[in-house]
Amino acid sequence: MQQAREQQDASVPAHAAPDAYIPGHGTAEVHISGYDLRLDYSVRSNRLKAIALLTGTVRVPPNTNTPDTNTLERISLDLDRPLRVDEVLLWVRTGTAMAVRSFRHRRGKLEVWPERPLLDGEEFRLSVRYRGRPRPTAGQWGDIGWEELTDGALVAGQPTGASSWFPCNDLPAEKARYRISVSVEAGYRVASNGRPASRAAGDGRETWVFEESEPMSAYLATVQIGRYRQLDLPGRVPQYALVPPSLAGQARTTLSRQDAMMNLFTARFGPYPFNSYTVVVADDRLEMPVEAQSVSVFGRNHLGPGSAQEALVAHELAHQWFGNSVTARGWRDIWLHEGFATYAEWLWAEAADGAGTDLRAHRELAWLRGRNQELLLADPGPAAMFDERVYRRGALALHVLRRSASDEEFFGMLRRWTQRYRHGCAGTADFLDLADDVYSTAGVSASQLLRPWLYAPGLPAARFEP
Repeated sequence: MQQAREQQDASVPAHAAPDAYIPGHGTAEVHISGYDLRLDYSVRSNRLKAIALLTGTVRVPPNTNTPDTNTLERISLDLDRPLRVDEVLLWVRTGTAMAVRSFRHRRGKLEVWPERPLLDGEEFRLSVRYRGRPRPTAGQWGDIGWEELTDGALVAGQPTGASSWFPCNDLPAEKARYRISVSVEAGYRVASNGRPASRAAGDGRETWVFEESEPMSAYLATVQIGRYRQLDLPGRVPQYALVPPSLAGQARTTLSRQDAMMNLFTARFGPYPFNSYTVVVADDRLEMPVEAQSVSVFGRNHLGPGSAQEALVAHELAHQWFGNSVTARGWRDIWLHEGFATYAEWLWAEAADGAGTDLRAHRELAWLRGRNQELLLADPGPAAMFDERVYRRGALALHVLRRSASDEEFFGMLRRWTQRYRHGCAGTADFLDLADDVYSTAGVSASQLLRPWLYAPGLPAARFEP
C-alpha cells in the first residue's frame, strides 16, 4: 500500500513553481487537469481553427499577510501570438456560466479576467476559440513547436513549444489528461498521443480523435500529419510505424530490432508505461529525432541499417520511461531524461552485440576530458540543457553507480524509480534519496558517490578497464 500511495502522490502535481530555465512560461496559480483540443487544420494553407476546452483548479499560494484574501483575479495561460483568440468562455464548478469581464492576448500570454475573483481550490472550465497560421517558437534552442513539412505538419514541443498550437500551462511538472481531435483534408493520416478513439470522414475531410488517459506534460503533446502508411510491428506491446510508402522498407529495416529493445528495457526498467508505441517517420530531413508521450518522430535521414541508427531508436524508446512517464520536475534536472536515455543506448549495445559498457565508459570519459568542464550536470543552465556533455556525463554517472555494487541493486533501483514516479514528476534529490535507500544494503552511499558528478565542475577521478 505504501508503494501505491507514493505512485499516486507523484502523479498529482504539487504547487508547481515557474521554472527559472523558461522564464515567462507557466504559472503556479492554476492547475489544468484536462485538455480537450478540437483542431481543424488545412495542410495546404497551414491554417488552424480550434477550440480548446480546459478543466482546471485555482491554486493561489497562501498570503501570510492577508490569509483571508486567497483569490485569483485573472487566469494566465501560455499561447503564442501568431494565433488569434476570438472568444473565451468560463464556467465554475457548479456548471454555471460566469461572465468573462475581459481577456488579453499579447507577448505569448492569454490572460482572462472573470467577473469576480476565483477562490483558492475553485474548479473551472475554460473554452478558448482561436485561429491562425501556427509556426514554431524561435528561441535559444532553435525553432520549437508546430512546424510545416513539405506535405504535412509535425509538433516537436520540448521544452516550450506547446503554446505554439494550444493554450496551456507550459511547465514540465504540470501534467494533465488529453483528448485531441484533428480534422484534415482526406488523404492524410494523423498521429497523436494515447489511444485512437475514432475516425470519421465526410465532405473531403477526415477527423481523427485520440485520448491520452495517462497524465502528460504539455510539451509532450503532439500532432503528426502526413501521407503516411501504417506498419504493424511485432511485439507484446502494440507497436506501429507511420511512414511514407516509399520509405516503408527502410523503416522496417531500421526498426527491425525495436521489439528486442522493448523486451530488454522492460526487463531492466519495468513495465512499458503506456498502451502502445508509435514511431512516425517524416518525409523530410529532421535535425534530430524527437520524443513525445507514446510517440517518437524521426526524419527520413535517420533511417538505415547500422549501430548509429539503432542507438537513435533505443534512445527515443527509453524516453518513454525516462522523460515521458517519469518527468523532470524542472528543466534543471534534464539529465534525468537524457543521461538515462543515453545509458539505455549502452545497455542495448551491450545486450545485442556484446559491446562492453566499461569500454564505452572509458571512451566517453576520454571524450569529456577533452571538453570544457564548466558544467554542472544537475544544473547546467538553460543554454546547456541539450549540450552533448549532459547526455554523456549523465550516462557516465549512472555507470559509476552501476559499478559500485551489483546489477541486482542497479536495475532494481531503476525499476523502483519508474514505479514510484510512474506518470509523475521527480527531481535529482528524489533520485539520490532512492539510490541511497537501495544501495545502503550494499554499504554504498550513492549520494556521496554521485554528488561530484552532479554538482561539481570538472571530472571526478574515475577509471574503467576497457
